[in-house]
Amino acid sequence: MKFVRAYIPRYAIPFCVSLMLLSVEAACDLLQPTIMARIVDVGVAQRDLSYVLSKVGLMLIVTLIGAAGAVGRNIVSSVVSMSFGADIRSDLFKKITSFSFKNIDRFETASLVTRMTNDVTQVQHFFHGLMRIFVKAPIMAAGSIVMAVMLNPRMSLILAAAVPLIAVIITVNLKVGYPFFMKVQQALDRVNSVMREYLAGVRVVKAFNRFDFEQSRFGTANEDLSSVSMRAMRTMALFGPVIGFTLNVGIIAVLWFGGVSVNAGGMHVGEIIALTNYMTHILFSLMMVSFVFVTFARARASAERIDEVFDEKNDMPQAVSPAPVSAAQSVVFDKVSFSYGSSGTPVLRDISIAASPGDTFGIVGSTGAGKSTLVNLLARFYDVSSGRISIGGLDIREADTRTLRERIAIVPQKTTLFTGTIGENIRWGNENASRGDIEHAAKSAAAHEFIMSFPEGYDTLLGQGGVNLSGGQKQRISIARALVRNPSILILDDCVSAVDVTTEAKIRSSLREFSKGLTVFVIAQRITSVMRADRILVLDDGAAAGIGTHGELMRTCAVYRDIFKSQIGEEEL
Repeated sequence: MKFVRAYIPRYAIPFCVSLMLLSVEAACDLLQPTIMARIVDVGVAQRDLSYVLSKVGLMLIVTLIGAAGAVGRNIVSSVVSMSFGADIRSDLFKKITSFSFKNIDRFETASLVTRMTNDVTQVQHFFHGLMRIFVKAPIMAAGSIVMAVMLNPRMSLILAAAVPLIAVIITVNLKVGYPFFMKVQQALDRVNSVMREYLAGVRVVKAFNRFDFEQSRFGTANEDLSSVSMRAMRTMALFGPVIGFTLNVGIIAVLWFGGVSVNAGGMHVGEIIALTNYMTHILFSLMMVSFVFVTFARARASAERIDEVFDEKNDMPQAVSPAPVSAAQSVVFDKVSFSYGSSGTPVLRDISIAASPGDTFGIVGSTGAGKSTLVNLLARFYDVSSGRISIGGLDIREADTRTLRERIAIVPQKTTLFTGTIGENIRWGNENASRGDIEHAAKSAAAHEFIMSFPEGYDTLLGQGGVNLSGGQKQRISIARALVRNPSILILDDCVSAVDVTTEAKIRSSLREFSKGLTVFVIAQRITSVMRADRILVLDDGAAAGIGTHGELMRTCAVYRDIFKSQIGEEEL
């Protein structure tokens, strides 16, 4: 649990206060059997009622002090553990938001969700228990042994034989249980992954009537989680009866030899009662210690998974002295190559293009040619494998990533909207945008008319992912969100694929007015979307098949002519 060290200064004082209160509670619990022994051996044996009443009063005071300690300990431990868990989740989220795409790709999304929720909860429960009962158990066990030795050293030899044996059992318990709980958390990852995929693709599942298949997938993952959890619990459950049996044998030995000693006049009945109580305390404490180690095994497995996230290094760190990115600068790709893995097949090979402010640069190519990857490199979602991307002569690896992305607005191929109103989703691109700015951006994206057709207009509430909008409507809101940002570089990644040709023409016309002075990159499947671009890059299997205007490419690029012919027709060609 390496990450826990960072929280020690923050919670050390309340944690120690909780342990102090717990110690008071444990001390009061340990005193009561001894007081009871004195009541029996002195007060009852001598029929001294005043002595009995005085000791009962003392026992009541000790009980009240212990109760006060327990109440205080519960309050402090609850506040500390809840705050501790909230801080871990917050820091985990901050860490994840700092990851590059490559870092996130290294972890499955479902696994990150499990680590932020279930794994943090396991660690939180462990520390909550640590301040409530986990520390109390060894204190009670050790204190009971000390009190038993003080009460009767000879009879305490029974404890000397039982406790080491139980310690060995608990150690074996921990070694056997830990691997099981790591498998439990991994199985929980798979359950979350299947559930997340179903919810994300529920419309596809309904369209293809694949409920049985999805139920089978979830059932397999769920049964795997259930099976692993049961194996873990069964294995850990074996040790509880063994510990209980060992301690009960010790209690029988105390009663047997104590009875013999009482008959011989070597012990008092009250001492046997006290020793039996201390043996019961030890039994309960060691059972709790066993439970502690089960909880610790699970918390340790979760903590290691949390550590993995905190230990992950961002493979795209900021430069030592990052430079701000100025507005209205030329963009240059200089012999850029890229692959997603260190030894993977290159997705892009030796790409060299340049775009100036006011230019519209089209990018076309077949599916998988590397179009989206190219603009992802410009926003520095990934770093180039070789070559250089510069804005105004500044290598983006030396630029301040925050100001770089403030200059860029992207309308992604896959539209993502958030729960909230339409106005809030557009303002997401610029939190300081006024209502007028939002409406202007929506008009430029040909979205204003359909937004005003809703009774609530811009205050219309969207469901998660914008489920109550059509694909074309979502794309137009996504375009408006990018335009309200007032960027220097605008990237349109096949963002009008779901709109009709007439609406696309309106959007293109509005964008030509809006984007004057901007550097615009247009990625499109439809060749009509890029025909009027100042320059067009044709990608074929990650390489540049041609660069030029529409007319130039029609004359010199066979790949571009093939795309034109397949979409427009042989006659137009």
